Formats: sequence, structure tokens, C-alpha cells
Amino acid sequence: MKDYDVIIIGGGAAGFFTAINIAEMSPSLTIAILERGHEGLQKVKISGGGRCNVTHAEFTPSELVLNYPRGEKELLGPFHQFMTGDTIDWFLKRDIQLKIEEDGRMFPTSDSSKTIVDCFLNEAKKHHIDIFYNQSVKSFIRELSGWKIETIKSVFQSQTLVLTTGSNSKIWALLKRFGHTIIDAVPSLFTFKIEDERISNIPGVVVNHVTIKVKNSDLMSTGPLLITHVGMSAPAILKLSSFGAIEFAKRDYKFKVEINFVSLTKEECLDALKACKHRLNKKTISKFSQFQLPKRLWQELVKASDIFEATTWADVKRQQLESLSLQLTTAIFSVEGKSTFKEEFVTAGGVDLKEINFKSFESKLYPTLYFAGEILNIDAVTGGFNFQNAWTGGYIAAKSISMNHAY
Repeated sequence: MKDYDVIIIGGGAAGFFTAINIAEMSPSLTIAILERGHEGLQKVKISGGGRCNVTHAEFTPSELVLNYPRGEKELLGPFHQFMTGDTIDWFLKRDIQLKIEEDGRMFPTSDSSKTIVDCFLNEAKKHHIDIFYNQSVKSFIRELSGWKIETIKSVFQSQTLVLTTGSNSKIWALLKRFGHTIIDAVPSLFTFKIEDERISNIPGVVVNHVTIKVKNSDLMSTGPLLITHVGMSAPAILKLSSFGAIEFAKRDYKFKVEINFVSLTKEECLDALKACKHRLNKKTISKFSQFQLPKRLWQELVKASDIFEATTWADVKRQQLESLSLQLTTAIFSVEGKSTFKEEFVTAGGVDLKEINFKSFESKLYPTLYFAGEILNIDAVTGGFNFQNAWTGGYIAAKSISMNHAY
């Protein structure tokens, strides 16, 4: 039996970050990380398209929490302890600079996730943190002396146990036996599958700003929209998928969305089209895109309004203009399923937040049991926010563990 002061099950971003911080705060503690696979930090490697979207350039806690459909209220206090600026400083102390992109996402200046992976592995080695691979956990038991953890290969003993296993159903099942409530997992970051003649032939088209509403709900989002070979993606869709994760699962991912491509009301749009009729009367409607829309999308919406390809503005009828204004401001599309966003897979679900002390990220049911990262029922929109949750939870858990072992 291998005996440690702290054992972290799961590793990953949250696990390594927690372990390194514990080691820095309490160098005398013995720490081990148990990894299920043959190598660790795989999600870090593929995140951000292989560049690792470390965090997001939002420096106000009350604004930062708005990016968390689940966890908004609970993370406000923790973000006052450790948030974006602290993350930047943490990596800077390890000679890793982060850069801010136009959309607020932050990446290492190397543009490589290897920079972050190597940082964690080097820090673990520097602080003599033991890492055990291929250690799929079979069980963990609370004993008088601490925690007994049995894996497929070994048995470990630890005074403190930290779980950073993400959406691992096996670990969730073990926690249920301890009386913890687990919110069922559903995908929370995905693109929409849509089969529609208006977009089937124009993959790759980007609209810089749209407003999307889900019919028969209060769900809506704004932002860029990307038309793909299977439907729609980009921030406007991904934000909607995150905030609507539970509702979309209930609907079996079949629902209708209403899209405004031009940020105008139907009446404003119709007035603008009437002005085009007078100003551009001899020009062919389909050849000259309006409202700064991509030409290919404009042509498809014109066609969907029963306006022939050769129709000029002078010849267009009022009924056709009304139809075009509807296509531009209230176009209805039927969503018939979901697709995973790139290689990333984020879920809503996990340990019920009511059972966590967010001053320490410790279980309210079992002292010396801690959590960090997506094992909790916390998730965020895309853009580095899920990693920031991992860093914040890991740091606060490490601080609490270090203080408890000091007495």
C-alpha cells in the first residue's frame, strides 16, 4: 500500500494545477496524481485547436460569472480569490506569457498547448509529485486514518482526497454511494445539425453578427454565425447550446430557431428594402448583396423569397420584398440534432453544487474530500472559461488543503 498526504484522482488540468499549488504552499506534503490513461493532460493538448485556450480576458468577477450557465452564483466568491489576472501571473512566474486575441481568448504566446503541458509536467517533477498512469480507480473508502483508494493495479492510502475526474460516470457512481447527488450529464457545447436548402450549398459562410432565438422558449444569443456542411456553428450557436443544454436535451435536440441576420426589425428592414428599390432600380437584386451580408447567403435568402435570379429592383413586387424582409429578420430553421464542437466535449452535469463549500471546494458531506473542474455541475461557454473554473477551484482547494495540514 502506497501512503500519501494528498492523492488527486483524475489529473488533467485541474488535477495538476491543484497538486502544484499544494506542493508550493506546503512543500513537506507528499502528493500523488492517479491517471486513468497511459499519459496525462490529453484534454489540455487538444484544447483550443492545439493552442490551449488558457483563460479569457475578462477581469471583473461579476462579468466573468455571466459566462457560466451552471455555476454563475457559486463562482462569484471564488473569482474574488483567484481569477484571470491571477492565472496570468501564475503562468508568468513560470516564464509563460499569455496573449489576448481580438475575441478575448487568451493563449500562450507560443500558440502551442505543449507549452502548458510541459509546464505542468516540469512543475510536478520539480516538486516531487508522483504521477501514476494506467490507474483506473475501482473504489475509494473513508476510513479513520483517511482515504483508501483501490485501482486496477494498486492500493493507496491518503489523508486527503481530491477528485478532478471531469465527467467520469464511474466516479460519479462511486460518489452516489457516499450520498452525493449527481446531476445527470448532458452535452453543453455543440453545433446544430440543420438540413435546409438555404444553407446546404454555402458551407464556410460567416455572418459577423446575428440574433438567434429558440422558438417556444426564452433562450437567445447574439454573435458570429458560421454555416457548416452539417448546419450551423460559431459563438452565437455555441453560447446558445451551453445555456440551453438542459432544455435541448429534454427536446431530444429537435427544435426550431429564429434568426435575424441584419439586426433590424421587420419594419425597419422592409423600409430599407423599399429604399433599395428606388435607389438601385436597374440593378439585379441577387447580384448585389445588401446589409453587408455575405453574397452567397444573400442570394439564397433572395431565392427563398421567390425572387427570380434575374429580377431587378425595379421589377420586384411588394409581396416579394415583404417575404425577403422576413427571411432577413425572422428566418426559421429546424434543428434536427447536434454535433461535437471540434475535439472539445463539455457537459452540463456533475456533483450538485449545493453539496460543495465554495470557500474551500470541499465536500459538505465528507471533510477532506475536495473537488475541482468539471466533475462539479459547472460548465461555461467556449473561450477559456472552463479552464478558468479549473484554475480557480484548484487554487482554492490547494489553499484549504495546505491550511488544514498545517494544524
